[in-house]
Amino acid sequence: GSGKTTLASLIAKSTEGQFVVFSAATSGIKEVKAVISKAGDFYKVTGRRTYVFIDEIHRFNKAQQDAFLPYVESGEIILIGATTENPSFEVNSALLSRMRVHVLERLSEQALTQIVKRALSDKEVGLAGMNIEVGPEAVSFIAAAADGDARRALVLLENTAFFVGEGNAVRVEDLKQVHQRGIAVYDK
Repeated sequence: GSGKTTLASLIAKSTEGQFVVFSAATSGIKEVKAVISKAGDFYKVTGRRTYVFIDEIHRFNKAQQDAFLPYVESGEIILIGATTENPSFEVNSALLSRMRVHVLERLSEQALTQIVKRALSDKEVGLAGMNIEVGPEAVSFIAAAADGDARRALVLLENTAFFVGEGNAVRVEDLKQVHQRGIAVYDK
């Protein structure tokens, strides 16, 4: 999510380093190696590191993860990986031994309620422009159904908002219908 990349970006800025983001789901090791090569040049010329953030790092197989080892060991890159899987099983043990693992706990229903309310009031990136009404029961349902995951809460809210349409109310029944299908629901 953007919270993870924002923190890594702030670290890179504060150290005057470069910041690069990849998703292992959409990027191949070829693209990563090209960036790592440029990171090595940047380090040699400036003495500053490149912070490489890889979302869903578990999608790279063990051999692909090995490609990072020499650059992590030399200090040319600072590797930051995010995964929803257990890193002990999904991240190469040699690479894992050179990293710190931080477990991000599930968000509380109270925190998820705040996120949903913020999305409903934000005109720039939220749903305020749709003029939909979401009562407290519906917000509570979203917070509970999200199971601690902000992305899941926002996807359910957004999909249901499009399902009911602009200017309408989101009811718990609508949320249940969209949540049950687990995919975006569209009307004509």
